[in-house]
Amino acid sequence: MDQNVRLSFEDLLLVVDVQNDFCSGGALAVPDGDSVVPSVNRLMAGFRQVALTQDWHPRGHVSFASSHQGMVPLQTIELPYGTQILWPDHCVPGTRGADFHPALASVYAQVIVRKGFNPMLDSYSALYENDRKSATGLRGYLRERGIRRLFIAGLALDFCVQYSALDARRDGFEVTVIEDAVRGIDVNASVEKAWKAMASMGVRRIREHDVAL
Repeated sequence: MDQNVRLSFEDLLLVVDVQNDFCSGGALAVPDGDSVVPSVNRLMAGFRQVALTQDWHPRGHVSFASSHQGMVPLQTIELPYGTQILWPDHCVPGTRGADFHPALASVYAQVIVRKGFNPMLDSYSALYENDRKSATGLRGYLRERGIRRLFIAGLALDFCVQYSALDARRDGFEVTVIEDAVRGIDVNASVEKAWKAMASMGVRRIREHDVAL
């Protein structure tokens, strides 16, 4: 692990999907998801640049099991852009589940990126939808702001955090995941697979205390 990472204005903290539906009592609760909030808040207070993401799915979204007769969450279907895991209805605009966790200090963020609003296309990554072509606009924002390094925290490690980290590496950013500020769903050992996939792409892994805030 890196030690005593010193931050500059070229660094941005990307906080992924710390929303009620991914926390305790939510429609798609990540085990122990609430526990990332204190760490994320401390990190946000120490970074000069912060971005938040929100899952933002309209009712009837293609990724919802309820949109497919006879299907249940965690089953898969094939869509034009590939294999899609089906989820419970979650993060629907206008519902409490789509809101940020009430203890999240969102005041520190300069930008909020909402993803997954296309009803026919899911979006895990903060940078691209799951067709790997449709951009969210975050990449351009990062370039215009002069960001060189991304530090990622939030939910869920094995899906939206991982996809965001890998896309950011493909786009040429240095990427670090802060391991005590993320939690995973862990479907069929997906957490272990995510760490391995990110390591293979050069994503660094540190803890909160390694960051010199």
